[in-house]
Amino acid sequence: MGELVQRASQQLSELVRGELRLAQAEMKEKGKRYGKGGGLFGGAGLVGFLMLQALVATVIAALAVALPVWAAGLIVTAVLGLLAAVMALTGKKEVSQAAPPAPEETIENVKADVAEIKESAHR
Repeated sequence: MGELVQRASQQLSELVRGELRLAQAEMKEKGKRYGKGGGLFGGAGLVGFLMLQALVATVIAALAVALPVWAAGLIVTAVLGLLAAVMALTGKKEVSQAAPPAPEETIENVKADVAEIKESAHR
């Protein structure tokens, strides 16, 4: 009986070790894929940024057909500045609504749970 228990324990240990090695290999492979994917997203972001710069230059060139180049550049700069200001103010509003970063609702629920447990313990 003791030998059976010992064998079962040994087999269980081997099984757990094998599963851990499998999980480690799987996570390593997933990590590589996440790394490649993140790099590709970063590259796409850079190319997208360059595309937007080319678009801005195109808009300036198109306006320069009817206006002097300096005026076309000034108009596009003003529009982009206005867009940046609106985005910054909207972002500030969102961040201020999220503050403070603590999960207040969860904290209140935990406090209520602790109070309930204490009350139940005193009965």
